[in-house]
Amino acid sequence: MDRRSAGSSRARTRTEEPSQNELAYNGLRDRLTALVYRPGEHLNISNLVDDLDIGRTPINQALHRLANEGLVQILPRKGVVVSPLSIDDALHLIDVRLANETLCARLAAEHITPAGLQALESILRELDTAVAARNLQQVTNLDRVFHEQIAQASGNPILIEILKVLHARSQRFWAISLSSEGHLAEVSGEHRAILQSLRDGDATAAASAVTAHVLSFRQSLLQGRRETVFEAADAS
Repeated sequence: MDRRSAGSSRARTRTEEPSQNELAYNGLRDRLTALVYRPGEHLNISNLVDDLDIGRTPINQALHRLANEGLVQILPRKGVVVSPLSIDDALHLIDVRLANETLCARLAAEHITPAGLQALESILRELDTAVAARNLQQVTNLDRVFHEQIAQASGNPILIEILKVLHARSQRFWAISLSSEGHLAEVSGEHRAILQSLRDGDATAAASAVTAHVLSFRQSLLQGRRETVFEAADAS
C-alpha cells in the first residue's frame, strides 16, 4: 500500500469513528431516557465530564441539542435541569403521535422495501433478546430505532423529522411504561402486528396496529405504572 492509500485509509477510519460531540450526545441521551438522571435533577457540568469522560465543550454542545429536544432545560443563572415529567405532557405527546404515526404507517405500508422489512425484522430480534435480558435501556433504544425505521420507510422527510423529535421526547415515558414486565410482553406482540401489516402492504391494518400500540402505551401510563417517577419529579 503506498503512502497516499495509507493516508486515505486512516482518514476513512477517523471519519467513521463517532465524534466527541456525538459520544457526549448519545451518552447523555441514553442516561436521560433510561432515567439515570431523574426528572427535576440539577446537572453539574463537572460531574457530567467525569461521568462520560468527555470534555466540557462536547458536553455543553450536547446539552444544547438535548434542550432543543425537550429532555433538559438550560436556565439562566440556574444551570441545567432535567426536564420534569408530567402525565399531561405524556398525554399531549400521545395525541400528536397518534396523528403522525398512523399517517406514517400508511405511507410505510405503501413504500417499504424488502430491505426495509428485513431491517425491521432484525431490530425485533435484537429487541426480543434485550427483553429477555431485562435490559431496559437497550429495549427503549431499540423501540425508538424500530419506529424511526418505519418513519424512514414512509419516504416523507418532513414526517421523519417530526417523528424524530416526538420519539426523543417520548422515550423517558417509554422507559416508565416498559419497566413493567407485563407491558414488555404486550409491546413485543404489538410490534410484530405492525411488521406483519407492513409486510402485507396493508395501509389500513398498519394504521390500526400502530394506533393499538400507542393506545396500549397510554393505558400503561394511566394504570398506575408511573407514580414513583412522577412523584419524585413533583417533589424536586
